[in-house]
Amino acid sequence: MSPASPELISPRSPRVSAARRLARRNFRGKERLFLAEGPQAVREAAGHGDHLVELFTTVEAAERYADIVGEARDAGARVHLASEEVVADISTTVTPQGLVGVCRFLDTPFEEILRARPRLVAVLAHVRDPGNAGTVLRCADAAGAEAVVLTDASVDLYNPKAVRASVGSLFHLPVAVGVPVERAVAGLKEAGVRILAADGAGDRDLDEELDKGTMGDPTAWVFGNEAWGLPEETRALADAVVRVPIHGRAESLNLATAAAVCLYASARAQRAAGGCRSVTQS
Repeated sequence: MSPASPELISPRSPRVSAARRLARRNFRGKERLFLAEGPQAVREAAGHGDHLVELFTTVEAAERYADIVGEARDAGARVHLASEEVVADISTTVTPQGLVGVCRFLDTPFEEILRARPRLVAVLAHVRDPGNAGTVLRCADAAGAEAVVLTDASVDLYNPKAVRASVGSLFHLPVAVGVPVERAVAGLKEAGVRILAADGAGDRDLDEELDKGTMGDPTAWVFGNEAWGLPEETRALADAVVRVPIHGRAESLNLATAAAVCLYASARAQRAAGGCRSVTQS
């Protein structure tokens, strides 16, 4: 497709209107489609199966990211060259980057995650902020977790802010959605996974847990609401409630930072338990 003249110039085009509606949760659920914006997200979508359905790109973006547009075509996506006005109309960001993809839902059934016998899982219980949800998903991906579970009390995985905050990690690991927290905990326990609830008021200290040598076991970390943490009934489901120690004078850590600390603590302990050597060791 030549970038000489945009094909879609009207925000009222049926294709544009259909894509724009995906900014709303009810339409995403009905169509089982969501938006992925920017070069990183679109590249990841194009490189993972048939998730990418359509791509809207400006002339400038098509030239700048010609490799990504080519990958999208190779993946079978319909590529629409569009005016900047059209792409901005679809985009949910203040400064669009010229690429907006329409992708199929990719969540994984919870039972499938359990059958894989995961060793490290992040469970988002009562997490309402989409930016935090996406960032925790990114942290879980970076730490090598095998899965993420969003409970039915948490934010929509496909909220545009959550998708952006995951920076492509949404396409990297299995994510189950809408799982009641009781079912999530019970299923993981049945799969031999230890349940640790992360809470600033926990009666156990993360450093002490590491010193005990028990952190190398299969583990699921349960993370709660940004403002009020985990409710007592959720804490009671866990094998232990663990706090991240504050060695300085900071009042607390935000959710995503605490999640990164907890997930990496488990990842390091599990790698040590498995006999993995440091990459710097000769």
